[in-house]
Amino acid sequence: MAQILDPVPFGNTNYILCCYVNATSHIQIARISNIPNWYFERVVFPGQRLVFEALPEALLEIHSGMMASAIISDNIPCDRLCIDEKKDSDFNNKIFEDKEQTEDNKQKVAVQKKKTLETTESLTTTYIG
Repeated sequence: MAQILDPVPFGNTNYILCCYVNATSHIQIARISNIPNWYFERVVFPGQRLVFEALPEALLEIHSGMMASAIISDNIPCDRLCIDEKKDSDFNNKIFEDKEQTEDNKQKVAVQKKKTLETTESLTTTYIG
Protein backbone atom coordinates (compact mmCIF):
# COMPACT_ATOMS: atom_id res chain seq x y z
CA MET A 1 0.00 0.00 0.00
CA ALA A 2 1.39 3.36 -0.95
CA GLN A 3 1.57 5.91 1.80
CA ILE A 4 2.39 9.05 -0.10
CA LEU A 5 2.25 11.47 2.82
CA ASP A 6 4.58 10.67 5.70
CA PRO A 7 6.07 7.46 4.28
CA VAL A 8 7.97 5.13 6.58
CA PRO A 9 11.59 6.33 6.97
CA PHE A 10 13.71 5.54 3.93
CA GLY A 11 15.64 2.29 4.06
CA ASN A 12 13.27 0.54 6.46
CA THR A 13 11.75 -2.51 4.85
CA ASN A 14 10.50 -3.96 8.11
CA TYR A 15 7.23 -2.02 8.13
CA ILE A 16 3.81 -3.39 8.92
CA LEU A 17 0.32 -2.48 7.76
CA CYS A 18 -1.80 -1.19 10.63
CA CYS A 19 -5.43 -0.27 11.12
CA TYR A 20 -7.00 1.95 13.77
CA VAL A 21 -10.74 2.65 14.04
CA ASN A 22 -12.10 5.69 15.84
CA ALA A 23 -15.01 4.11 17.68
CA THR A 24 -15.88 7.30 19.56
CA SER A 25 -18.19 10.14 18.61
CA HIS A 26 -15.33 12.67 18.76
CA ILE A 27 -12.63 13.70 16.33
CA GLN A 28 -9.24 12.26 17.29
CA ILE A 29 -5.66 12.97 16.31
CA ALA A 30 -3.49 9.88 15.68
CA ARG A 31 0.22 10.57 15.98
CA ILE A 32 3.47 8.60 15.92
CA SER A 33 6.42 10.52 17.28
CA ASN A 34 8.74 7.92 18.79
CA ILE A 35 10.53 6.99 15.54
CA PRO A 36 13.64 9.08 14.72
CA ASN A 37 13.44 11.04 11.44
CA TRP A 38 9.74 10.31 11.03
CA TYR A 39 6.60 12.08 12.12
CA PHE A 40 3.12 10.79 11.40
CA GLU A 41 -0.09 12.62 12.23
CA ARG A 42 -3.65 12.20 10.97
CA VAL A 43 -7.10 13.45 11.90
CA VAL A 44 -9.45 10.52 12.47
CA PHE A 45 -13.16 11.27 12.29
CA PRO A 46 -15.76 9.32 14.29
CA GLY A 47 -16.23 5.88 12.78
CA GLN A 48 -13.32 6.36 10.38
CA ARG A 49 -10.88 3.53 9.75
CA LEU A 50 -7.26 4.67 9.46
CA VAL A 51 -4.97 2.28 7.58
CA PHE A 52 -1.30 3.16 7.59
CA GLU A 53 2.20 1.73 7.39
CA ALA A 54 4.45 1.89 10.42
CA LEU A 55 7.47 0.28 11.98
CA PRO A 56 6.64 -2.47 14.50
CA GLU A 57 8.22 -0.50 17.36
CA ALA A 58 6.12 2.61 16.62
CA LEU A 59 3.67 3.84 19.24
CA LEU A 60 0.40 5.38 18.07
CA GLU A 61 -0.76 8.21 20.34
CA ILE A 62 -4.46 8.98 20.26
CA HIS A 63 -5.33 12.54 21.20
CA SER A 64 -8.92 13.49 21.80
CA GLY A 65 -10.67 16.46 23.25
CA MET A 66 -12.64 19.56 22.42
CA MET A 67 -11.80 22.66 20.42
CA ALA A 68 -8.39 24.12 21.22
CA SER A 69 -7.45 21.33 23.58
CA ALA A 70 -6.28 17.79 23.15
CA ILE A 71 -5.41 15.16 25.69
CA ILE A 72 -3.60 11.92 25.06
CA SER A 73 -6.29 9.35 25.62
CA ASP A 74 -4.43 6.25 24.50
CA ASN A 75 -1.02 4.87 23.49
CA ILE A 76 -1.20 1.80 21.28
CA PRO A 77 1.82 -0.19 20.06
CA CYS A 78 1.56 -0.47 16.28
CA ASP A 79 2.37 -4.17 16.34
CA ARG A 80 -1.05 -4.61 18.01
CA LEU A 81 -2.74 -2.73 15.18
CA CYS A 82 -1.09 -4.89 12.54
CA ILE A 83 -3.24 -6.24 9.76
CA ASP A 84 -1.75 -9.55 8.68
CA GLU A 85 -2.19 -9.61 4.93
CA LYS A 86 -0.51 -13.00 4.74
CA LYS A 87 -3.25 -14.61 6.83
CA ASP A 88 -5.94 -13.05 4.62
CA SER A 89 -4.11 -14.24 1.55
CA ASP A 90 -3.72 -17.75 3.00
CA PHE A 91 -7.42 -17.79 3.93
CA ASN A 92 -8.45 -16.78 0.38
CA ASN A 93 -6.13 -19.41 -1.09
CA LYS A 94 -7.65 -22.04 1.23
CA ILE A 95 -11.17 -21.12 0.07
CA PHE A 96 -10.05 -21.37 -3.57
CA GLU A 97 -8.39 -24.75 -2.94
CA ASP A 98 -11.51 -26.03 -1.14
CA LYS A 99 -13.66 -24.91 -4.06
CA GLU A 100 -11.36 -26.67 -6.54
CA GLN A 101 -11.44 -29.81 -4.39
CA THR A 102 -15.24 -29.70 -4.29
CA GLU A 103 -15.34 -29.47 -8.09
CA ASP A 104 -12.94 -32.44 -8.33
CA ASN A 105 -15.13 -34.43 -5.95
CA LYS A 106 -18.25 -33.63 -8.01
CA GLN A 107 -16.48 -34.87 -11.15
CA LYS A 108 -15.37 -38.06 -9.37
CA VAL A 109 -18.94 -38.71 -8.17
CA ALA A 110 -20.29 -38.14 -11.70
CA VAL A 111 -17.72 -40.57 -13.15
CA GLN A 112 -18.56 -43.15 -10.47
CA LYS A 113 -22.30 -42.82 -11.16
CA LYS A 114 -21.66 -43.31 -14.87
CA LYS A 115 -19.56 -46.43 -14.21
CA THR A 116 -22.22 -47.83 -11.88
CA LEU A 117 -24.90 -47.23 -14.49
CA GLU A 118 -22.79 -48.90 -17.21
CA THR A 119 -22.07 -51.87 -14.96
CA THR A 120 -25.75 -52.25 -14.09
CA GLU A 121 -26.73 -52.11 -17.77
CA SER A 122 -24.03 -54.62 -18.63
CA LEU A 123 -25.15 -57.04 -15.91
CA THR A 124 -28.78 -56.61 -16.91
CA THR A 125 -27.97 -57.30 -20.56
CA THR A 126 -25.92 -60.36 -19.63
CA TYR A 127 -28.66 -61.73 -17.36
CA ILE A 128 -31.43 -61.17 -19.92
CA GLY A 129 -29.48 -61.97 -23.00
